[in-house]
Amino acid sequence: MERSGKVYLVGAGLGDLNYLTLRGQELISQAEVLIYDALVDNYLLNLVSDSCLKLDVGKRGGQVSTPQAEINRLLVSYCLEGKQVVRLKSGDPAIFGRAVPEIEALQAADCNWEIVPGISSAIAAPLLAGIFLTEKDLSRCFAVLSGHNPDILDWDALARIDTLVILMGGRSLATIVKKLQDCGRCSDEPIAIIKNCSRLQQQIFWGTLTDIVDKTSGLSLSPAVIVIGKVVALANQFQQSPSYNLPLTGKTVLITRSAEQSSKFRDLLQQEGANVLEMPALEITAPSSWADLDRAIANLASFDWLILTSANGVNYFCDRLADQGKDARTLAGIKIAVVGQKTAATLRQKNLQPDFIPPDFVADSLVANFPEELERKKILFPRVETGGREVLVKELAAKGAEVVEVAAYQSACPQTIEANVWQALQQKQIDIVTFASSKTVRNFVQLVEQELKHHPHVTLQSILDNVDIASIGPQTSKTCQELFGRVDIEAREYTLEGLTQAIATAICLRQPAQCQASPDL
Repeated sequence: MERSGKVYLVGAGLGDLNYLTLRGQELISQAEVLIYDALVDNYLLNLVSDSCLKLDVGKRGGQVSTPQAEINRLLVSYCLEGKQVVRLKSGDPAIFGRAVPEIEALQAADCNWEIVPGISSAIAAPLLAGIFLTEKDLSRCFAVLSGHNPDILDWDALARIDTLVILMGGRSLATIVKKLQDCGRCSDEPIAIIKNCSRLQQQIFWGTLTDIVDKTSGLSLSPAVIVIGKVVALANQFQQSPSYNLPLTGKTVLITRSAEQSSKFRDLLQQEGANVLEMPALEITAPSSWADLDRAIANLASFDWLILTSANGVNYFCDRLADQGKDARTLAGIKIAVVGQKTAATLRQKNLQPDFIPPDFVADSLVANFPEELERKKILFPRVETGGREVLVKELAAKGAEVVEVAAYQSACPQTIEANVWQALQQKQIDIVTFASSKTVRNFVQLVEQELKHHPHVTLQSILDNVDIASIGPQTSKTCQELFGRVDIEAREYTLEGLTQAIATAICLRQPAQCQASPDL
């Protein structure tokens, strides 16, 4: 029997995972196809499985966007293929979410569908700014409207409503203000513009109908929620404020690790207040051939040591071991050396304990501090197929060891930079770019230079002007120096935690007030 597909129109809420419903999270994690809007946070995109097809169909004002008819076609097509499809919309699907034409298209094609509510920014943004939309003495009612095309609205009627909540009105602010004043709204009526509500980079602009246009002149007000009414004046009394400033609040950090490796680093940076964008500069895949690794696994008893220098090496080696019908008992007579605490932690997740971890989390330290003589020792080294460092193998061989290198995985450069990241780089919205390996540095340069072919008047140097370059350790820093001519921040401990701490410390040294009351720094 052919499996029936279904389309779920899911409200993503405000973007932050904390404001996603449990039902929404469950459906995203099970999706086979995810079709999502522009304002959906990247963090939610990481909830999907590795096999899920992700399609960005976001619409942003003034930019090329996917036609609604094409979105309808995609939903119907994948549903008829028997796929479980999540149409992920920012906020709530029914609040200016264009859900109706999509449902009509699904109904016309006899497709199964379900709508899952989300928290709308129209309700949440005012509350997070301390504005209570229905305070009984000041606001008996409120209206939610789109500011996208203000000329078609009945401003005489709207001007008589106690409180107005306007979405998509940033570009039309001056027109909205003028129409309300022309219809008799008091010029000293309070107004608040809440940009990026619920996110670490949330900003609130306060004013009145008289001065708000001047106060926000030249500023980008998208995405934002505009609130107009007397209840805005109560916000000073009820607005929530953090007890201390996080070191990276207001800073946008770009991660260049592979997509499957970035979640922990993203969490660490967000805990320090950063807004995080992800630009995967590595794709981790199986090697072109398993033959050498399979041969080594078949002869494990002949090896004295197994050396693993990355979490990828651990995962791919152990997974291949399992594929061959073997488990940890096969390694009973072999000692295991690892480079770095993360590699060690990944090994322990496989129920294996490292016999040796060098004091410094770099490969060079492994040879210098090896716990026994290497003369005539046979060492198995599962590693990246191409592009890895050769120094470790040469130094081990120089000490008399026989090193058998086998390809356990491959790391490649992705094809493109995601459009939102490239736009952020062009528009100088990135404060810090992070690199956790030399390969990510080289691939970052390759990807940027590929984009620059279409922008002859822009250079790599200009893209990185006033952007801090942060490196996880000396070898990565060396590559940064070669390709960028500088390194601004280097971790003292060569881990993601160490790199996060180095970034936070550097910002605090430059902006002491930013961290003045922080309990951690």
